[in-house]
Amino acid sequence: MTITYTIMFITVAISVYALSNESIFAKLRFNAYDVKHGNQWYRFFTYGLVHAGYLHLAVNMLVLYSFGAIVEKKFSEYFPDKAGFYYILLYVFGLILSVIPAFGKHKNDVFYNAVGASGAISAVLFSSILLYPTGKIFFFFIPIGIPAPLFGVLYIAYEYWMSKNSRDNIGHDAHLWGAIFGLVFTVALKPGLVTLFFRQLGLG
Repeated sequence: MTITYTIMFITVAISVYALSNESIFAKLRFNAYDVKHGNQWYRFFTYGLVHAGYLHLAVNMLVLYSFGAIVEKKFSEYFPDKAGFYYILLYVFGLILSVIPAFGKHKNDVFYNAVGASGAISAVLFSSILLYPTGKIFFFFIPIGIPAPLFGVLYIAYEYWMSKNSRDNIGHDAHLWGAIFGLVFTVALKPGLVTLFFRQLGLG
């Protein structure tokens, strides 16, 4: 889990520092208006290095820790010479592409901001579901696991509905598109994983 640990270390260090430094936080967060009108394109990446609070940070890092291990292990099996490179691409492009819909909606809204690595982590999560479909997803204090593919369907449906109807402060678009990217990217690397996915579930 070398890469996962490295990402976690960098993200935690910068997030904790930014939470105590408003100037740094403001410079790193995703502000669609500043991206378009200030040419601050770096924000497509740096917003994933800061979080809204310690709970937000802890949840994201726990999910990354849990599923990053699966992706790193499976990538090492399928792509032994390029596993690390592909994993980094999955994470970085999951982060960037997941916030593009928000940029399209809010590029002229000076008050819109987004923070957190949720889009990239959704990409890692859904890559892990494709790679290890017989796994189960567990929630805090609930002893019964949800089959990974079922969780994936429920997650996509929920985030799609919330992206259309929610008025909360959560980036449901980022969750949704990060998840979709994670699937598409992993299939693009090895199309045979689709057949293997269904075979492992006893459906092919």
